[in-house]
Amino acid sequence: MSGAPNSTTPNGHLSMLPIPYTVTHFHRENADTVTLAMEPTDGAAVPAWHPGEFTMLYVFGIGEIPVSISGDAASGGPLVQTVRDVGAVSHAITELRPGDTLGVRGPLGRGWWDGVAPDPENLLIVAGGLGLAPVRPLIYQAAASRAGYRRAAVVIGARDPGELLYTTEYSTWRAFGLEVAVTVDHADESWTGRTGLVTKPLADLMLDPERTTAFLCGPEPMMTATAAALIARGMPPGSIRVSLERSMKCGTGVCGHCQLGPLLLCRAGPCVGYDEVADLLAVKEL
Repeated sequence: MSGAPNSTTPNGHLSMLPIPYTVTHFHRENADTVTLAMEPTDGAAVPAWHPGEFTMLYVFGIGEIPVSISGDAASGGPLVQTVRDVGAVSHAITELRPGDTLGVRGPLGRGWWDGVAPDPENLLIVAGGLGLAPVRPLIYQAAASRAGYRRAAVVIGARDPGELLYTTEYSTWRAFGLEVAVTVDHADESWTGRTGLVTKPLADLMLDPERTTAFLCGPEPMMTATAAALIARGMPPGSIRVSLERSMKCGTGVCGHCQLGPLLLCRAGPCVGYDEVADLLAVKEL
């Protein structure tokens, strides 16, 4: 956890009080998904955070939900988060516009690099649907540090072309030297790219399994299928990182709603090693 100033009390305990933030920028990604940029209303700096961490976003009078941070951790700029309209709170967040206020707690949780061996030779990032939002900070890092990796590949999947996120950025990522493959489950008349699950372009990817660290984010069936495909090609489970979702209510490991077996994902995750959770994910409805 980052230990950011607005995530703790003077006694060092995690705060349960949301900090007012003001929306400074709004961008519609697709029909039901938006990206917001926010800054503390009191003019303070946005706390430092690490890729993979999340915040609890609170809409006054409606409720609070966990949302992964999807901006550039090195920018020092506004807090950037991408939200899909799937419930009462997320709907209210997607209705916010510049000048509106919401509450923020965090950053919280463990990020992508927490527990990863330093300086992996190759990076593989696989995202499905909204799972591209939590890995986008990783992609920004990989682009900025491209010379430090022998290979850096990004595989992006979505149900259909209309659900793809950040489509205007793909060419920029490629220009920085990242290998970017995009596929959709169901094509429409406008789609000229790949069709199929993310495991399809993954199978075509040249891979050095013993010298690669993989980061997976998306629906659990997609992550488990992708992890199985990578393990079948010789990648150690400990070299695979996944971001898991459960019903996070407090964000501080107190309420227990996000429990996955012995893990409280708001504190032990959301980013964890696949070797830590493979057996747990195999248990139906756990």
